Amino acid sequence: MNTSTKLKSILAAGCIILFFFLGSTKAFSQENPDKMEWFKDAKLGIFIHWGIYSVNGIDESWSFFNDYISYEDYMKQLDGFTASKYDPEKWAKLIKQSGAKYAVLTAKHHDGVALWDTKESDLSVVKKTPAGKDLVGPLMNALEKEDIKKGIYFSVLDWSHPDYDRNTRETYRYKNDPERFRKFTDFNFAQLSELSEQYNPDLYWFDGDWEHKPEEWRSAELKKKLLGYNPNLIINSRLGPGFGDYETPEQGVPVTRPASEYWELCMTMNNSWGYQGNDHAYKSPSELLRIFVDCLHMGGNLLMDFGPKPDGTIPEEAVNILNEFGRWTSKHESAIYETQAGIPDGHVYAPTTLSKDKTILYIYLDYKVNESLAIKGLKNKIQRVWVVGNGTKLQSREVGKMYWSAVPGMKYIDIPDNVYDKDITVIAVLLDGPVDLYREKGQVIESN
Repeated sequence: MNTSTKLKSILAAGCIILFFFLGSTKAFSQENPDKMEWFKDAKLGIFIHWGIYSVNGIDESWSFFNDYISYEDYMKQLDGFTASKYDPEKWAKLIKQSGAKYAVLTAKHHDGVALWDTKESDLSVVKKTPAGKDLVGPLMNALEKEDIKKGIYFSVLDWSHPDYDRNTRETYRYKNDPERFRKFTDFNFAQLSELSEQYNPDLYWFDGDWEHKPEEWRSAELKKKLLGYNPNLIINSRLGPGFGDYETPEQGVPVTRPASEYWELCMTMNNSWGYQGNDHAYKSPSELLRIFVDCLHMGGNLLMDFGPKPDGTIPEEAVNILNEFGRWTSKHESAIYETQAGIPDGHVYAPTTLSKDKTILYIYLDYKVNESLAIKGLKNKIQRVWVVGNGTKLQSREVGKMYWSAVPGMKYIDIPDNVYDKDITVIAVLLDGPVDLYREKGQVIESN
């Protein structure tokens, strides 16, 4: 290996370590970085996909766009959307109890059906369904009372609007009639002004940007307008590159950490975003908790989704998952909300996080260890070890440390059977200072 190649290898290794300890490079710019603190500490959010698609239990908007059902038959679902058992206070309390710190409601999906009393269109649940009332405001108020941050999902495309250039009635393209498309973006701006003025959300979760360029959506102008309502507003990544505050991978769990300093995995409890009565493929609470822990390990959030029924009730399976999350998050609170990304993989066979000052290493075990838990490459001395949410102190020891070597010995922690959590056990390791890892290849005896 020549000198240049060696230098590149050293720099690459250094970048990996910095990635975990300093966080990834900011892929998105925030005008006010302080506003991201609550988002970074929130860790868990709840996504709510609610709309007329719950009536037949079919894919939201996509079912007619992909010709699984005609547009006319899709819209017949308006007649069955009642919200007759909608209890926003109960929703908010359940979300609070789960340990989530923010929630996002689909105010308008790609089908263009608004869940609030928009003055810009007749296509709303207020005017067109038996529900006959605003569904956004009551939940926003209930979330605020529970001290949960308020998020609103809004589709920038609208497959029902006559001035959108890919709808069910007529096809024209932006390049052929940009002025007509501008009328549509004016409509978007007006609806978003309504949402901002009436509900003052903490976060906008945009979707549908893939069909047009940011300049066509007027993303820069829109972001400026929205920040005028709330300078602390957080916006997700789906207004185009450079306009979002955080990245939003979807469904698939990242194996490596996303590029943005702030990120969130959005994931369904079963296989559907909205309510589908035939979808019984719910992930178990333990499986979802393991996904949540993977997000914590990589310094991100989990936005976990459920779809209410057309009458506003929440499926029993979703209620059970939220309750089980509440049990686990309340028990392990200190190892969730005040943490940052953990140490690089390979030092311990489990996900990890670190306290904000990097002096406590949290280790998440979804299995029982064979004899004892091993940590390698940890230069620090261990001051104390305990089981989070249990308080039991554990014994640790170091094996194989040679006085002549810079390589640390193996640290071992004995874990008795009676301290394991039924889902994921969390071990806290207090160090003698900020975590310090050995990341080299070992060495041989040169002098003894």
